[in-house]
Amino acid sequence: MKNILFFFVRLIAPVFFKKEYLKGKYFKDSKIGWRWVVHGLFKQKILGFNKSIPWPINHTSTLSNWRNIDFHVDDLNNFQSPGCYFQNFSGKIVLGKGCYIAPNVGLITTNHDLNDLDKHLEGKDIVLGKKCWIGMNAVLLPGVHLGDHTVVGAGSVVTKSFPQGRLVIAGNPAKIIKSIE
Repeated sequence: MKNILFFFVRLIAPVFFKKEYLKGKYFKDSKIGWRWVVHGLFKQKILGFNKSIPWPINHTSTLSNWRNIDFHVDDLNNFQSPGCYFQNFSGKIVLGKGCYIAPNVGLITTNHDLNDLDKHLEGKDIVLGKKCWIGMNAVLLPGVHLGDHTVVGAGSVVTKSFPQGRLVIAGNPAKIIKSIE
């Protein structure tokens, strides 16, 4: 029975999600990707949470513009963390290969105009290098670029870039805690 269900999910999934997102390590080496598809079929396509996003995403997360985010298909796990906020109306978000994003993380590419709160400032891209780890409840603000192997402590607010990488940063505002050897 389980194999029949698995076959059926694999058969209908490309009708609802783009094929390029239904491959990679979570689909080839594991069945967890197909579980994400089952949840996505119900919560995204039937109930309507994140309906327009062409890959499975947690129903409690928000992604403003799926066309403005770049990631490797092996990193689809980053969209399964609950409560994440990918705000990228006009700025782009780039997730380097092998990044991990914990629950309730905010990646914010634009802010309100202080002179007119009904308007937004021009978006500034957020770029994460390879193998970054963003801890729970962290917030990355517009224009932040993090180098490879940067770890952001839980609850941190990252207001500036740390392009050198191989760092642990934490605090509000985030500062270098230590280098990673």
